[in-house]
Amino acid sequence: MELLSDFLKLIVPAGLVLYGMYLTVKLLLEREADRHRFDIKTRYTETVVPIRLQAYERMVLFLERISPNNLLVRLGGTASTSLEFQQRLLQEIRDEYNHNLSQQVYMSQAVWDQIQGAMNDVTTLINRAAGDTQPDASALDLSKRIFERIIEKDRLPTADALKAVKEEIQTMFM
Repeated sequence: MELLSDFLKLIVPAGLVLYGMYLTVKLLLEREADRHRFDIKTRYTETVVPIRLQAYERMVLFLERISPNNLLVRLGGTASTSLEFQQRLLQEIRDEYNHNLSQQVYMSQAVWDQIQGAMNDVTTLINRAAGDTQPDASALDLSKRIFERIIEKDRLPTADALKAVKEEIQTMFM
């Protein structure tokens, strides 16, 4: 019996020390994992967030460049007929889109769909306005008809997409 008592006197304190060590090591490992997660999050913020912001900036610039107001002013005088001007406007939109196509990986699918929708709306606006003018009419006539259609709708085709991009940027910082 005395042997059992001596054995328990050794085992119980050793078990308590072992359990204490287990808790200490577990706490240290949890803290190390938390620190590692924080480091990864910090590195993500330092590298990915600026790239995402740049992508959003490029898409805002894209939407502003294909906005009919800016597009017509920028390309006015580059064609003499309505047909040439229509082709020039559509080519400019395609070029801008192709130049910024890779930016979609940095934004949500909903915002990217809005951007594509805006581009399609501008293209449709140009094509419908061109359908209202004679192909050999002046480029100025096409510009006037595009502006008339914008006034009829009372909104720019790129406005909703611009709003969606800005809202998504705001959610990144809240």
